[in-house]
Amino acid sequence: MKQLETLLQAIENVKVIDAKIDYKQYIPLDLSIANEAFKSLKIDNALDFEDYIENYLAKNNAKVAYGGYNEIRSLYKRSEIFNDTNTEERNIHIGLDLWIKAGTPVLAAVDGFVHSFNYNTGVGDYGPTIILEHKIEEQKFYTLYGHLSLESISDIAIGDFYEKGQQLATLGDASVNGDYAPHLHFQIIKEITSSFGDYPGVCSKKNLTHYLENCPDPNILLKIK
Repeated sequence: MKQLETLLQAIENVKVIDAKIDYKQYIPLDLSIANEAFKSLKIDNALDFEDYIENYLAKNNAKVAYGGYNEIRSLYKRSEIFNDTNTEERNIHIGLDLWIKAGTPVLAAVDGFVHSFNYNTGVGDYGPTIILEHKIEEQKFYTLYGHLSLESISDIAIGDFYEKGQQLATLGDASVNGDYAPHLHFQIIKEITSSFGDYPGVCSKKNLTHYLENCPDPNILLKIK
């Protein structure tokens, strides 16, 4: 059986947000602890964060900022869900973020069925979330779409089928998306076990090897240059 990464690499023309936006209008964004320019801003609320993103896009004449896979971030220190005093801090991002305004269409990456969905409330969490289940050449895998609008989960059902490129949802704003600047958290998951409408998108250093194996780099599929 072929490795999932090999199968994903062979899929062409994949978009997960607004298909009209060419990848030439995407710009990388580093939100890691190594980015001194971002760290010095001391952004601690969604409005300032959104201003930062919009200014970054305008300065670079771009429409989408992307990045974050296997990125160590300080963003999560304000959220209790990542900083349980009894466990190691979770601060390594294991999905790909695509930063663009609220209301932007979110598309199914490949053909798949709705596995589950949920409204994951709380500062730092996903907000409305949809997980699709896929199968390619006997390989089953999942894609997670986080930080959606509430409307995105108001009229769907488990088992609903979506074609590759079909609109699945829209992006939510800070009032519902976990108090972030609007963006899509996109993640590929090999084994989802018992998770339902949710799956860790940030992990600790101790568990990093497992999550990098179970959650391949989404850009293998998206192929953003």
